Amino acid sequence: MSDYILVLDEGTTSTRAMLFAADGVFVASAQAPLTQHYPQAGWVEHDPQEIWEKSLACALEVIPKVGGAAAVACIGITNQRETVVAWDRNTGQPLTRAIVWQDRRTEPLCAALRAGGHEAAVQQRTGLLLDPYFSGTKMRWMLDNVPDVKAAAEKGTLALGTVESWLIFKLTGGAAHVTDASNASRTLLMGLEDTQFNEGLCDLIGVPLAALPGVTDMAGPLAMTAPALFGRAIPITGLAGDQQAATIGQGCLAPGQTKATYGTGAFVLTCQGSRVPRSANRLLGTVLTQIEGQRSYAIEGSVFVAGSLVQWLRDSLGIVDLAEETETLARTIPDSGGVVIVPALSGLGAPHWRAEARGVIAGLSFASGKAHLARAALEAMAHQTHDLATAFAADGAAWQTLRIDGGMSANNWMAQDLADMLGVPVERPAFVETTALGAAMLAATGAGLYPGLDAAAKAMRGALTRFDPAMPAGVREERLSRWRKALAAA
Repeated sequence: MSDYILVLDEGTTSTRAMLFAADGVFVASAQAPLTQHYPQAGWVEHDPQEIWEKSLACALEVIPKVGGAAAVACIGITNQRETVVAWDRNTGQPLTRAIVWQDRRTEPLCAALRAGGHEAAVQQRTGLLLDPYFSGTKMRWMLDNVPDVKAAAEKGTLALGTVESWLIFKLTGGAAHVTDASNASRTLLMGLEDTQFNEGLCDLIGVPLAALPGVTDMAGPLAMTAPALFGRAIPITGLAGDQQAATIGQGCLAPGQTKATYGTGAFVLTCQGSRVPRSANRLLGTVLTQIEGQRSYAIEGSVFVAGSLVQWLRDSLGIVDLAEETETLARTIPDSGGVVIVPALSGLGAPHWRAEARGVIAGLSFASGKAHLARAALEAMAHQTHDLATAFAADGAAWQTLRIDGGMSANNWMAQDLADMLGVPVERPAFVETTALGAAMLAATGAGLYPGLDAAAKAMRGALTRFDPAMPAGVREERLSRWRKALAAA
């Protein structure tokens, strides 16, 4: 009997293959780093061939640990959203580097669309704002600036898609060109109430509809791997963008339930149920789940820089050797000494949406040391999240608790600081890799191992640690005042 679920978790800085038992117990994993390419300021690229080869290698490394492909019931895929790949349908080869979700090169195109008066209609239709973050303008940039992409479009052999589409195309030997509803809802090319990509939106952005994948459910019999890859064909039964997968993995399936993932960026989603989200506070509406054609939605706030700020302190400034050292340093001092970091290293995301903003370190003195910078970096997570909490509340989606996950959530100091600054309890699961777990839940549901996603979440989620707020209100307000002054300077 096939007992295990294989998850391909394709992130921004690495790709992983993870195996789960049907009850959600983590079994094994393999991980490989991804090369980050920065051709010029504001540009971020990946090599699609590297993504594919390392994803496959990781899968081939873990499958033998459970006795081979015969033991794998199904595959779930979750991915960095908004990152765009262009390839040739006939050759299966990428036509250029992938443009990563963090990339800001399409700001002039977004500005032109805003100047043309299109943003209100686009937001009403898609739930998104006209920002370089989203996939559609990246696709248009490739068509305008990469001759091989333009030539493939003219020949009718161009395939455009986000990372899960690329992986499925390769896993199926070119048999399937599909995306799921959650990833499709991040492109600017599909309305929240559309079932497929929208021709009018494609015409507005300038993306050929014929190059795009078909939009599928997020759980079900979605595709089959080519038999030669793993020794037998394995069904692909779960697909989700990483933040939707993490929301599912946290069990936030009822209206009002909220999760925050602290990885490279920070992403907060509050389930809205079947109600199509309309934000008046520059938050985003997105598809949370789609199973058997039935959708639920979420309201989302996206912060571009979270764990990548710690990575910058480590790799560019040399303040720490390991990311974990930030917690140790933060505990050596009673406060940040007035140091505030606004981590706008790739602009500001929600609720500000200022692509031109740049990072600020304020409040420095001769007394400032690396501990103050490390603590200020961690404090920036709570400050950015507080801005989001204010916007969510104004949209009628106030948080009662916050469920956190992602690599940074393992930092106990940061988790407590979040509870203190937000004034609500913060819950962290024992297994913080909820993105992969959510993809496993979807795959298990799609394979029929559970009758529905609620049943899968109930069976597969683990224990929680709770952090309750303990900071005096005066201390909180003092910190927020310093944050707002530094934010204005950014």
